[in-house]
Amino acid sequence: MNSSQIKTEKNAILCVDDEPILLLSLVQELKREIGGGYTYETAQNPEEAMEVIDDLCQSGVEVILILSDWLMPGMRGDEFLIKVHQKYPHIKSILISGHADRDAINRVKEEAKTYAIFSKPWNTKELLDAVRFCCNLT
Repeated sequence: MNSSQIKTEKNAILCVDDEPILLLSLVQELKREIGGGYTYETAQNPEEAMEVIDDLCQSGVEVILILSDWLMPGMRGDEFLIKVHQKYPHIKSILISGHADRDAINRVKEEAKTYAIFSKPWNTKELLDAVRFCCNLT
């Protein structure tokens, strides 16, 4: 994380996926389509993501949206987003997965108030529309 970003950008979007190429692709799409005004952070697992969220919040940066994969080592995305929601109920979330089961989808919608669930590969326009909505850009 760039310390100058923390000082200048007050809102962050966090992408969580254990596949680095998907993280890179997602962040590039977001930067290209949503643009500046946000710090874009990544994490390759839920534990790292919680550290990033805690660090950003302690630095005065508001995490406004998390885009998370479901199938990751250590903790599934639904469990992670529920944990985040319990600690930071104001953070919005979107789940992206090629593997989530119906129970996980229902649980994450109900217990984490996840805004949307997208399958991999995602439809870029639909995903970006959901991100814009979650970031109040519509």
